[in-house]
Amino acid sequence: MEWRGRRQSSNVEDRRGRPVGRMAVGGGIGTLVIAFLFMFLTGDPTPVLQSIPQVAAPGPSQQAAGPYQETAAEAELSQFVKVVLAETEDVWNGVFRENGAQYRPPVLVLYTQATESACGVGQAAMGPFYCPADQRVFLDLSFFAEMQQKLGAGGDFAYAYVVAHEVGHHVQNLLGISTKVREMQQRVGEREANQLSVRLELQADCFAGVWARRMEARQRTLEPGDVEEAMAAASAVGDDRLQKSARGYAVPDSFTHGSSAQRMRWFQEGFRSGNIESCDTFGAREI
Repeated sequence: MEWRGRRQSSNVEDRRGRPVGRMAVGGGIGTLVIAFLFMFLTGDPTPVLQSIPQVAAPGPSQQAAGPYQETAAEAELSQFVKVVLAETEDVWNGVFRENGAQYRPPVLVLYTQATESACGVGQAAMGPFYCPADQRVFLDLSFFAEMQQKLGAGGDFAYAYVVAHEVGHHVQNLLGISTKVREMQQRVGEREANQLSVRLELQADCFAGVWARRMEARQRTLEPGDVEEAMAAASAVGDDRLQKSARGYAVPDSFTHGSSAQRMRWFQEGFRSGNIESCDTFGAREI
């Protein structure tokens, strides 16, 4: 993705190096792995964040002092995600304007290790997440290294897909889709609630594809292999692949995000059409 020299969004709050004010997340690595599997690229992290045990934050001697000193690699990544965020702003401003509405962009929060949100205290091991209560996307840049090393999904457009997916959840929030899904989930059993969650996640994947298509139409920024990087990332976070990696087998009724094939299919659908109308995962008979 050709991104250098392009506009960087100002809707970024840099909390890197800042200690969590009151609490830090506890519970051990087992809890974090479960939370990661549930929260990675999810629509609403509140249930998981509120369920994780909390312990007292470290004392002053353990807390960072002064501005965060980023490495050259971190500086490049932070500039990159600001450009991606700016591109999402431009694309979704246009989409909402076409439909007679006004787009309100989310704030991207960069943090290290742990941070507070209106959904609870988040931790880097959980991966990036969107909190609908404060309309913020939370991201620890170290996740991209984890994404490449542990999930086998690297490359700048794979990282752009992550940001675009989370912004897709923001779009769902603005359109009232997320609220309707949560209300429906309260009235059905676990299996049906999981199926609704899958359709919500696949729609966010489709929205990410819509963004990519429209950005390319506007800027011609995609390079050979970029779409393949996004597809590899979508495949890497399929429920079937994550479950098989964690326990050797998959349980489809427990899926909350969709299989690798489904996630790739809906990103492709959005990228093919460039229109949000093609992202009606809730009306689709087969997903």
